[in-house]
Amino acid sequence: MKKKKKTSAPRPLIGRAGKRRIRIVLVTAIAAFFAVLFLLPTVLTITNSFMSSSEISANYGKIFATTDTGGKVYIGEKVNLKFIPDMVSFSQYITVLFKSPEYLLKFWNSVILVVPIVVFQLLVASLAAYSFTRYRGKFKEVIFFIYIIVMLMPYQVTLVPNYLVSGWLHILDTNWAIWLPGIFSPFGVFLLTKFMRRIPVSVMEAAKIDGAGEWQIFTKICMPLCKGALYSIAILVFIDYWNMVEQPLILLSDPEMHPLSVFLSKINAGEVGLAFAVATIYMVPSLLIFLYGEDYLVQGITYSGGIKG
Repeated sequence: MKKKKKTSAPRPLIGRAGKRRIRIVLVTAIAAFFAVLFLLPTVLTITNSFMSSSEISANYGKIFATTDTGGKVYIGEKVNLKFIPDMVSFSQYITVLFKSPEYLLKFWNSVILVVPIVVFQLLVASLAAYSFTRYRGKFKEVIFFIYIIVMLMPYQVTLVPNYLVSGWLHILDTNWAIWLPGIFSPFGVFLLTKFMRRIPVSVMEAAKIDGAGEWQIFTKICMPLCKGALYSIAILVFIDYWNMVEQPLILLSDPEMHPLSVFLSKINAGEVGLAFAVATIYMVPSLLIFLYGEDYLVQGITYSGGIKG
């Protein structure tokens, strides 16, 4: 008798490697779609800043139009979103940079308010984080827990206490009313402490046995290893305070002291074209800082610092 041949099971049309490639393609396509979706407002702002005032009014005038009594006009027609101007015009930038110095003044107001906050918050956070890392105890753990609780509170909750304390210190309507709460913000202390505690204690103890003092351990060991966290804190703090609106409106009554972010929150019908140009100029520092320190930002947030073997 002839032996029956064993029939093998049919092979799948798509193997494991093929399914993996399909999954990667789908995930990449979804990520690219959302990336383009999130970038559309930025691209629209940049391209529209090169439009003339008449073209901007023709495309978006109905959004910002008002009635004689100051009310908003009902939009019965579709707004024409255009990403490519009919004719490239630099008139908006010429007005902002040369004909209207008030915009540059507000830009420098933003720089004056934000840069000291970033620099001194890093200094305060570095010293406080080193203290929380090197010297543990119940009392300091309670203080660190309070730091976390304060950090979890939104700024709107602490705005009234900041206003009352600023009035008590007689620093209302001065830059100090913005600087002091920003410099002593708990965010940098929390993030840097969690990062610094990942440094092996044996490294610090070995340096101490070799004769290094606390200042040398702080400057020669901790700070170089925390470079990623310092960059990430600087980027996040800069972006946060670069876009602040509530603090200047509440703590600074003089409009001449307001940063450019406050102006961008008060767009009116006669300055829509200038708002596009000002917004483009205003986002340049944030973009440059982010692109320069992107790797450090990811490293600092994920707490990937430590000792490499």
